[in-house]
Amino acid sequence: MLSALGKTPSEKPCNTIDTLIGVKSELKGDIVFTGGLRVDGKIRGNITAKGDGTSTLVLSEHAVVTGNVTVPHIVTNGSIKGNVRAAERIELQPKAEITGDVFYKVIEMALGAAINGNLVREPMEAGRDNKATITRLKAANEGPSESED
Repeated sequence: MLSALGKTPSEKPCNTIDTLIGVKSELKGDIVFTGGLRVDGKIRGNITAKGDGTSTLVLSEHAVVTGNVTVPHIVTNGSIKGNVRAAERIELQPKAEITGDVFYKVIEMALGAAINGNLVREPMEAGRDNKATITRLKAANEGPSESED
């Protein structure tokens, strides 16, 4: 989808699940991980990814996270009660629900997903080769420019 828009993600997400938290599991405490983490159960604590920026968090429709989430790539169909910071991309599937602020670079939101909080788009880093351009729209009361005849 991004390539159709002329954009390429800066980091490819991890395509493997290294850790699984089952549907009948309940964890209390902070989690720090690298690679892929899938959560089907409940977590009361912060989730943070360390490493090279390819780490991915997948939350199933049964997952409930109460705490802040800081992961480059997030795919959620569950519930998050806390602030979410996706350094690269976040995908909200139809049953996803976030109560808290969401900081993101790229967001994909399916019909039915809900966010109760602020959406804040993170700017691209200055050091990266960013080919995106900002188009400025002219005000409606301005006449046509000289190049438009």
